[in-house]
Amino acid sequence: MPSDTTAPRTALVVGATGITGRALTRRLVASGWEVVGLSRRAVSDIAGVRSVTADLQDRDSLAAALQGEHPTHVFFTAWARQETEAQNIAVNAGMVRDLLAALRPAASVQHVALVTGLKHYLGPFEAYAAGDVPDTPFHEDEPRLSYPNFYYAQEDAVLAAAQRDGFTWSVHRPHTVIGDAVGNAMNMAQTLAAQAAICRAEGRPFVFPGSQVQWDGLTDMTDAGLLAEQLEWAATTPEAADQAYNVANGDVFRWRWMWPRLADALGVEPEGFDEKPRPLEEQMIGAEDTWRRIAEEHGLREPDLHRVASWWHTDGDLGREIECLTDLRRSREAGFTGYRSTLAAFLDAFEVLRRERVVPPVG
Repeated sequence: MPSDTTAPRTALVVGATGITGRALTRRLVASGWEVVGLSRRAVSDIAGVRSVTADLQDRDSLAAALQGEHPTHVFFTAWARQETEAQNIAVNAGMVRDLLAALRPAASVQHVALVTGLKHYLGPFEAYAAGDVPDTPFHEDEPRLSYPNFYYAQEDAVLAAAQRDGFTWSVHRPHTVIGDAVGNAMNMAQTLAAQAAICRAEGRPFVFPGSQVQWDGLTDMTDAGLLAEQLEWAATTPEAADQAYNVANGDVFRWRWMWPRLADALGVEPEGFDEKPRPLEEQMIGAEDTWRRIAEEHGLREPDLHRVASWWHTDGDLGREIECLTDLRRSREAGFTGYRSTLAAFLDAFEVLRRERVVPPVG
């Protein structure tokens, strides 16, 4: 069922308070959509978004919250990290199935977009970058890896519902996303800004935490605003329907080039790779008290460091022992030509984080 590009559109953004959901809701509101933000806690700081609260892991909660809702487009940007991949599959695929089942009686959905990521090619956390990982750049038509993966289970849930209910779909695979969202589990820009603030307060250098492969090799990243642009494009372009798309900024860089530039913007002295990785989970042991003092001094929104910085995720991305690049040909040939400078994306994110009092000013 192709989307009618002239009819009124109502977007249900699932995970509206996350790093992708926030960028997407802003974009859709600016584009004139009616936007409903579904999340566990209310969306209170984005004008034009009607908030619906529900626990995605509670089928009854979902059904009650969505009763009377008639979205034309669903954007699923949420996930819930579990202890094992088997649990990730059960919980995260279940959230997709239950959500689409709750919306089925309304018979209003024309398109469902699912955001996953590069673990589609790299494997789940339990077997990350192990075994027969495809050569870079990663292409959307690579066969699935042999490991169980909740991304695959989520895709299968969307495709099964699309076949049953007749809507179109798209899957979006960003690399590391640059944006802003307090409490988000995967937020490198916010994590690095918090690292730098602690380094400034304690008078220590801004140490690159990752591997030599990442320091010296090429990589790419994805700006949250660009991901939002691709999500809207795929949802409203009939020719783009029923495909999976990689999405990255369109530039490539080496961390040995990027790190000193980020350090300059963050007011710290950079220190690069030296003999072995120095993970943030080790560097930042005991930094919670320093962060609380920083938060009190500058009136920051969140004194809990663990809701601002996700050391484990940034360590995972920067500690990879393989090069990570994505091929963008499929979306380019389909007509999506969005581009962002990754350096500019970082600098813009830092400015937003300071303005919203998530991290302190520099100097």
